[in-house]
Amino acid sequence: MMATLFCAFCAWGILTLFIWNVWVTLKTGASHLKRLHQVPCPGCEYFTDDHRLKCTVHPIKACSLEAIGCLDFEPKTDGCNAYQKRYRKLCK
Repeated sequence: MMATLFCAFCAWGILTLFIWNVWVTLKTGASHLKRLHQVPCPGCEYFTDDHRLKCTVHPIKACSLEAIGCLDFEPKTDGCNAYQKRYRKLCK
């Protein structure tokens, strides 16, 4: 009788710890994902969308958390960024 109660208590304890661990992991992941979505690089004029040179102004900071609040951010316009225009024509 005592062994059954002990095993049941251990099983519920392990299940509770597992659910708590999953909850904490999801919560941490969601907050990290929100932070990553603040990176302005894909909407910047200087972003090249090329893995060899992601940004012409700050190539080391591009697409990282350091890029949040970049002082050189310029919103993309349709009249500029020749690489993007050429790439769009190739895709169509």
